[in-house]
Amino acid sequence: MFGATGMVGQGVLRECLRVPDVTEVLAVGRRRTGQSHPKLRELVHGDFTDFTPVAGQLTGYDACFFCLGVSSVGMSAEDYRRITYDYTFAAARVLAEVNPGSTFVYVSGAGTDRDSRRAWAKVKARTEDDVIALPLRGYALRPGYIQPMHGVRTKVRWYGWAYAALSPAYPLIRRLLPKWTTTTEQLGRAMLALARTGAPIRRLEVPDINAL
Repeated sequence: MFGATGMVGQGVLRECLRVPDVTEVLAVGRRRTGQSHPKLRELVHGDFTDFTPVAGQLTGYDACFFCLGVSSVGMSAEDYRRITYDYTFAAARVLAEVNPGSTFVYVSGAGTDRDSRRAWAKVKARTEDDVIALPLRGYALRPGYIQPMHGVRTKVRWYGWAYAALSPAYPLIRRLLPKWTTTTEQLGRAMLALARTGAPIRRLEVPDINAL
């Protein structure tokens, strides 16, 4: 798993550690998660554009959940592309070499479109395309609004304020906008379902995610 300290990653990690058919989770990051669990291993790695020095430690895994991502707000196009595309593809490329045929699930976003006028949507679309083209069972999840569950928190302060304000209204939001809303819990369950049995489509929108 990549991005285990972020909001999505926290939720996905929780679901992975809860189920009996996941025997081990390797969290790869620039710093440790701060969590302790018998099934959790951690690998601290500084250069997310090159995972070849640690490729040997990534072998033997059935699936990779890539939850690392940032908002494009306030970022230069170069920095956003590096984090969104370069980091993701660097990880996927090495995993395709050491675990060919394994599952790779990339958390993309609603509105991703190669033909979009929005630069972030084009970058995410290219990331999806290039990951899915690798010799992996590659999938892209395209969530819209994600409600954090079970104590999961965002690291972005103003996002935290927004989630705190909207949390009581989430049942209503989901009822009114079912095609745009999901939860960190459901994302984790969807990723596990893809790792277990796959799916007939490679790019999953919110209704597809919630149905898994």
